[in-house]
Amino acid sequence: MSVWRDFSARRFLDRLSDELGLATAPVPGVLAAVDQHGAAVRDILAHGVSAVAHEAVLLAGYARGVLDGAASHGWRQPARVDWPNADWTTLRLAAVCHLARREQPVPGA
Repeated sequence: MSVWRDFSARRFLDRLSDELGLATAPVPGVLAAVDQHGAAVRDILAHGVSAVAHEAVLLAGYARGVLDGAASHGWRQPARVDWPNADWTTLRLAAVCHLARREQPVPGA
């Protein structure tokens, strides 16, 4: 896996995280829903994926698929997320971003 693909995937996920406003959100009740979505995403990505695949690249691909599928059904990313009333797509994307942040190496470690 190329370093460029990993960098590009992380950049996409960081931008998506910023667009969703994840730095200032979600509230604890919403975090439980995000964690449930995260578990589902991990299960989906675990099936048929080679061990050498980089998680950030897989997560970015999955997020792009969610965005494409939602857009084809008329979903638009909200300018500002109302977290207590967030829809399935927003929660799923938040979970993907949350998983990507957990997977990032700690600087200096």
